[in-house]
Amino acid sequence: MTVLPCSLATRHCPCGLPLPYLRCCGQWHQGTKHLQAPDAATLMRSRYSAFVLDNASYLLATWHPSTRPEKIEPNPDGIKWLGLELRAHTVNSDTRAEVEFIARHRLHGRATRLHEHSRFLREQGQWFYVDGVFPAG
Repeated sequence: MTVLPCSLATRHCPCGLPLPYLRCCGQWHQGTKHLQAPDAATLMRSRYSAFVLDNASYLLATWHPSTRPEKIEPNPDGIKWLGLELRAHTVNSDTRAEVEFIARHRLHGRATRLHEHSRFLREQGQWFYVDGVFPAG
């Protein structure tokens, strides 16, 4: 479980929704088994917040075992996360969904924009990130 700065508990969630962190992505990050993200879009938002907060254990726990890396490197010093935009959430079936998103950050003065179409699977009631592709252009 991630230790939170006091201000994070009351300020808006890093995912961009106008809710306090603990009422938004924080509820998924706390590891309570019965509080599994209800859909792929919610899981995507919670994963973005986990990246912002350097919560590698949550990222690994929500990554499908078939594609999960052994470890996730911590954020580099000086990174500033700038925001998340969810562009589309497509439910293909009860167990498959896709999310298109753009995540932005700045590192050492250089802004980067990550645009991805992500695939998600639902197994035994839990959504997992599988993989993503970067659209051309």
